[in-house]
Amino acid sequence: MTDWTAVVTIAGMGLATYATRLSGFVLLGGLAVRGRMKAALDALPPAILMAVIAPTVFTSGPAEAIAGAITAVAAYLRAPLVVSIVLGVVSVVGLRMALT
Repeated sequence: MTDWTAVVTIAGMGLATYATRLSGFVLLGGLAVRGRMKAALDALPPAILMAVIAPTVFTSGPAEAIAGAITAVAAYLRAPLVVSIVLGVVSVVGLRMALT
């Protein structure tokens, strides 16, 4: 992959992400979100994150599997999403260094 291909790919993913978030505001703008609907919408980001990283966790190696478990525990304990992501990245980097 060339440098420009990577830049265009990353920019495209960023635009797709922004468009998805913006469409949620447009579609739910006049709706009062509370109760079960709020709980369901609050559960989406960690569920999507786990769905994206699960294939890597289960097919890569021991460092990724352990880091995935650490991240899952952090998410289960209700750590903020950013904290869970940072914890997962730091743990996989540290474990890769320690296990190689």
